[in-house]
Amino acid sequence: MEKWLIVDVPFVAVLTYGDFEAWMKDGALSDLKILEYAQFISGPYCAKLMADLGAEVIKIEEPGLGDRARRYGPFPQDIPHPEKSGLFIYINSNKRGITLDLHAATGMKIFKELVKAADILLEDNPPGVMRKLGLDYETLKEVNPRLIMAS
Repeated sequence: MEKWLIVDVPFVAVLTYGDFEAWMKDGALSDLKILEYAQFISGPYCAKLMADLGAEVIKIEEPGLGDRARRYGPFPQDIPHPEKSGLFIYINSNKRGITLDLHAATGMKIFKELVKAADILLEDNPPGVMRKLGLDYETLKEVNPRLIMAS
């Protein structure tokens, strides 16, 4: 499977939630690359189903608290911790993750490089947010004319 490639961007770390390489690498959706810019339940669960069927999914979180699901349990020993949320871990299994500040030039550059290689962008922002960020479909189709964008 061809990997995502980001060029000319130093110090980019992409984390993996779960063992994507071993899990469903020959699944029904193994040829798809999906960007997920969504939080909490609906968008992340949709992307999880696609990842479970073999799609390569990169979850994008904003710096700071990240996805709201990190704040919901269950937690081991009932001690809240953003890296140990049972809900977050479950709903983001088999995905990769990256933190991007889409209000900064570097974050926007990395996002658009990821869009170039993506088949689908899945987002669940309130109406108008993507347009304010300059990431509406009309703008992104210039970056990747074959991009499918789902809200």
